[in-house]
Amino acid sequence: MIIVMQSHCSPEQVENVITFLEDRGLNGHLSQGVERTVIGVVGSVDITGSNGVTPELGESLEGLSGVESVLRVSKPYKLASREFHPKDTTVKVPVACVAGGSVTIGGNEVVMMAGPCTVESEQQLFTTAEAVRKEGAVILRGGAFKPSTSPYGFRGLGEAGLKLLDKARKEFGMAVITEVMTPTDVAMVSEYADMLQIGTRNMQNYMLLDEVGRTRKPVVLKRGMSATIEEWLLAAEYVLAQGNPNVILCERGIRTFEKMTRNTMDISAIPLIKRLSHLPIISDPSQGTGSRDLVTPMTLASLAAGTDALLIEVHPNPDVALKDGAQSVTIDQFKTLMPQAHAIAHAIGRKFVTD
Repeated sequence: MIIVMQSHCSPEQVENVITFLEDRGLNGHLSQGVERTVIGVVGSVDITGSNGVTPELGESLEGLSGVESVLRVSKPYKLASREFHPKDTTVKVPVACVAGGSVTIGGNEVVMMAGPCTVESEQQLFTTAEAVRKEGAVILRGGAFKPSTSPYGFRGLGEAGLKLLDKARKEFGMAVITEVMTPTDVAMVSEYADMLQIGTRNMQNYMLLDEVGRTRKPVVLKRGMSATIEEWLLAAEYVLAQGNPNVILCERGIRTFEKMTRNTMDISAIPLIKRLSHLPIISDPSQGTGSRDLVTPMTLASLAAGTDALLIEVHPNPDVALKDGAQSVTIDQFKTLMPQAHAIAHAIGRKFVTD
């Protein structure tokens, strides 16, 4: 349910509506735009109207001072819906190496995030970080904890990897994004990371989503490998419902019948998400196909489709990488990619943060 307030409503009238909701066991999420103020009705009570929110409630709300209208939200995901929040959400990330000390994901500027799939050593991480920073990346990706299909695969350095990422952040002034895999690790990973990544295998790990939702860290939520758009947005709803508005969706390819690529990159998800949701959406063309030769064309296609940022795996020597070397571009390939990416961004009226 959405409560649309009158254009010149007072703060007292808004507060009165929120108090009215709280008295009935519901929560009011305030969204204030330039032209109107909207209050979304959410809570443990089913707000579809089948379990407690009756037409009478809507009639009572419409009778409150300052209320213009009361509307039903047609989507099962409420907080993530553009119906609830018409204005685009932007997420600010602290980045020491840029003017102003932060970057915004979801605005007109495109943000480049790049680095190794997995932190293997200080030399490997620092070599990659220095190279991608020189080419315009401002956020360093790197996995300290890595899920592996096989229990015998490399599963990351753990906290030692987090400490190396923290050291690289101080050395190069970049922000750090890394994956968190369990609810019990959220506090520890949050000490080192500027952005928390939820991987494809954990998209529906609801306890983990609740836990990152209790932080205020930006959360990058990757699409599940077999998830529908609606399931993906409902997963985002878990984080939002805990009070963390800093959610960024990431298209990283889905599993289909096709075997020529590791995953099938769903470029159409980018404009579709922008139509359905106010949340920023970014693209991971490395995971998207599993092939380094396809990273550049999928990067350019993602930019043309409207991605707000890119998450690219780069390795000094992918052939000896401990994890996902086949989808990691070389440093030279990343250098070649960046001018092309700038050209596409400019062609559609956008620019990279470092332009």
